[in-house]
Amino acid sequence: MTRAEERAAAQELLAEIERQSVRAGRPLRFMEVCGTHTVSIFRAGLRQMLPAGVALVSGPGCPVCVTPDDYMDKAIAYAAREDVILATFGDMLKVPGSASSLAEAEAEGADIRIVYSPLDALAIARENPEKKVVFLAVGFETTAPTAAALVLAAKGAGVKNLFLLSAQKLVPPALRALMDDPAVRVDGFLLPGHVAVVTGTDIFSFVAADYHLPGVVAGFSPLAILRALTRLTQQAAAGEARIENEYESVVRREGSREAQRFMRLVYEPVDARWRGIGIIPRSGLSMRDAFAAYDIERVLPLEVPEPRPRPGCRCGEVLRGIVTPPECPLFGKACVPTHAVGPCMVSVEGVCAAWYKYGQGRFVYGK
Repeated sequence: MTRAEERAAAQELLAEIERQSVRAGRPLRFMEVCGTHTVSIFRAGLRQMLPAGVALVSGPGCPVCVTPDDYMDKAIAYAAREDVILATFGDMLKVPGSASSLAEAEAEGADIRIVYSPLDALAIARENPEKKVVFLAVGFETTAPTAAALVLAAKGAGVKNLFLLSAQKLVPPALRALMDDPAVRVDGFLLPGHVAVVTGTDIFSFVAADYHLPGVVAGFSPLAILRALTRLTQQAAAGEARIENEYESVVRREGSREAQRFMRLVYEPVDARWRGIGIIPRSGLSMRDAFAAYDIERVLPLEVPEPRPRPGCRCGEVLRGIVTPPECPLFGKACVPTHAVGPCMVSVEGVCAAWYKYGQGRFVYGK
């Protein structure tokens, strides 16, 4: 598709979204719950291109952003031990804990290794048998199978010095918590494509069945997002509620059975704390007893003080779509990407970081 064809297709979709929003007879508010969607939306300037009667808000779709302070405090405490090598993806380095960050711990001498795949941690463990190698397993259903595969690989290889500090989260319980929150008002969800590759689409059926809200699984290009938004506005205008799949090239109704099998084998659902939302029942993943030897919190438990709230930071409200980043008094002032107060400004998928970087966005399909 040429650039001109993309522009023409976008304008057709935007015109249909506007027609349906007029037909709905009320303002429509849709939430994306995927950090990659958030970045794509801001980069393309889609918020500004939508008609006045349709608004997009960002939900808790960034795994780094919803990771609570006490997890980071534990990670920093483990990193400070001389017998520990901490393995992590790079976006965790600057996530603030209660008093410092992993970047600060590294500057003070902690052995922290940046990895690009969970299996990199296995190689580090093999190369350093005298050390405890702790991998920070943070993510949603998208990354949980790879963390499970890491544990299975370590067990199969007889590697006994590799451990996980897990903060894996499940998206469907978070959606239920949002819809049960009277402060959150949305008319439908742009559902996460990467998560749905693993889970399938049926897992989101409760959104329509229990709350009578539409949901559309979407891809990540601007046109794919606009197509999904068109479906959402059509359903909302007609008073309908069902789960649709706009990412059929990779997402199946049943999802990835193999990835699900890995998750079930290693993990079991537990209550988990989400930053800005609180404890959500059965929204996290904990390693089963059969794999307790790979759970650093069971092998080497550490106590950390109760986290202190950050004065002025409204990251929690941003994650629930209650306020936009500029409504936070710290945004762009005390809180910027190079010196973030809240995690929404740290991750490249964080809504505050996207808002700061792209501002009002640029028009991909404009002049």
